[in-house]
Amino acid sequence: MTRKYIVVGIIFALLILVPPIANVTDDTFLVSMVTRFVIYALAAVSLDLILGYGAMVSFGHAAFFGIGGYVVAIVGFHMDMGDTLFGWAGSNSALVIWPLAMILAAAVGAIMGALSLRTSGIQFIMITLAFAQMLYFVLVGLVQYGGDDGLSITNRNVIPGLDVDDNATFYYICLVLLTVWVFICRRIVNSPFGMVLRGFKQNERRNVNLGYAPMPYKLSAFVISAAGTGLAGVLWANYALYASPDMASWLKSGELMSMIILGGMGTIFGPIIGAAVFLGLEQILTAWTEHWMLFLGPIMILVVLFSRRGIFGWLVGGRNND
Repeated sequence: MTRKYIVVGIIFALLILVPPIANVTDDTFLVSMVTRFVIYALAAVSLDLILGYGAMVSFGHAAFFGIGGYVVAIVGFHMDMGDTLFGWAGSNSALVIWPLAMILAAAVGAIMGALSLRTSGIQFIMITLAFAQMLYFVLVGLVQYGGDDGLSITNRNVIPGLDVDDNATFYYICLVLLTVWVFICRRIVNSPFGMVLRGFKQNERRNVNLGYAPMPYKLSAFVISAAGTGLAGVLWANYALYASPDMASWLKSGELMSMIILGGMGTIFGPIIGAAVFLGLEQILTAWTEHWMLFLGPIMILVVLFSRRGIFGWLVGGRNND
């Protein structure tokens, strides 16, 4: 446990020190790059809540990522045009838009989960994939909002007392939200609710015989996970000042799963490392070749073969590193 907390402490210490290091080295790109890591880590941690602890292999989580981004983009679009959205004049306040996006992502997650969780295994995977692709093609068909080209965002959402347009400030906002979300997920998985959820992963029939109904627990975890992924989509839209249908593509879900597998499935902290490694390798390898996935594939195979709990599991050692 001591080794685990040392590793976690080092991870967050390095994340906190990113802007000062960027100032000392005069590397402005560093903050921007690590902001990407943090945003995707938030999405990966959210997915790991159901994938690593509930054995729910969702290929539809990119849908919630896209929802979060498009809430920011669409509300901003109507405000720029000076018209209303369903009679609402809109708002550029993060305290309004960000919770709204999370609620909408959670609501869609409740519908998707209620239908998908009636199945299991490959059927569950295919239904979540189908939902994500449905949303993807809906977004492509929204010609008013850019269709396949996506939608540009004029300004970041405003937080009172903070200069969100400053990259370092925005980075710390993302880092604080990631830290809070990791804390919430840790509390969930170590709570009685989380123990029951883990029980369904290990032996669902035994849990049912003990009197626990699978649907309420799995659906609740699915909805919470959807809300977190929606928040990550909100941050990405504010970071990139752009939202596109690709945010909801099944390939995005695959990327999130790859991050979880690299970092360590069922560890909460592992996906943070996984996001940094995945995006870092993408950044490095694309400078050499456009076929960078050819190099990433063998790396993932080696991680799976020699460390079942991913890079985080290898760093902390042992099995109980969640």
